[in-house]
Amino acid sequence: MPQKAPPAEAVQPAAALRAQTNAPQDDAMVQITLPKNSRPTPGKEWPKPEGAKRLAEFRIYRWNPDDAANPRIDVYWVNRDDCGPMVLDALIWIKSKVDSTLTFRRSCREGVCGSCAMNIDGANTLACTKAIDDIDGAVKIYPLPHQPVIKDLVPDLANFYAQHALIEPWLKTSSPTPEKEWRQTPEDRAKLDGLYECILCASCSTACPSYWWNGDRYLGPATLLQAYRWLIDSRDEATGDRLDSLEDPFRLYRCHTIMNCAKTCPKGLNPAKAIVQVKAMLNDRRL
Repeated sequence: MPQKAPPAEAVQPAAALRAQTNAPQDDAMVQITLPKNSRPTPGKEWPKPEGAKRLAEFRIYRWNPDDAANPRIDVYWVNRDDCGPMVLDALIWIKSKVDSTLTFRRSCREGVCGSCAMNIDGANTLACTKAIDDIDGAVKIYPLPHQPVIKDLVPDLANFYAQHALIEPWLKTSSPTPEKEWRQTPEDRAKLDGLYECILCASCSTACPSYWWNGDRYLGPATLLQAYRWLIDSRDEATGDRLDSLEDPFRLYRCHTIMNCAKTCPKGLNPAKAIVQVKAMLNDRRL
């Protein structure tokens, strides 16, 4: 199993940091530090392609688990006349023509699979749908924040996927299976719009401060949006069990509706709204 790097950025509880720094106990400012050996250092600047008339500068986070070095930021120059318009096109161009060791995930290149989610120009998004022309200055690329890094731009999302599996994201019924299909009215089907489109890219969850602090217990916006998708499905017959599983101080109620999730979602979805709806369903059940 590959080694994991510390998160690219990390936070520690204020009390623990005070103990480390001997800061006054009444200090109201939370101290934030990076774990040892996780602060990126300047890396290699690769030569500019010869004869290129239009260049784009890319500053890319690099980390190799096979050595003991800190993460570094390598600088690459991309020939825009020999490269497609999207950030993913540039990453593929760099890997193919400059540095074959650059590691990242990608698959469909159509904004459907979520594989190429990363932090680009300070925001979580999909490399395949982010246009280079939409970025002013150097293109800065990091892995999704506050997750262990496997290598370079590849985060370890094992916990994220385990949380998704926890909500049992499939149709659960107790009625006899129909001969053809489970029928649904157009009105009930419309309730799933804005939910089923989630591609589990993890952009929203890794943009959520509550998930940074409590990712081991808080399910996060992506998983909770998926949970609501099954709660609201008229064909599902396990609503009570699903709500029982979510009625937990950490699994659901760490959401503080700061809306980072909706702002960063590359599909334009609103996980915060779905979480509010789940809370409302639980409240209605109590009444």
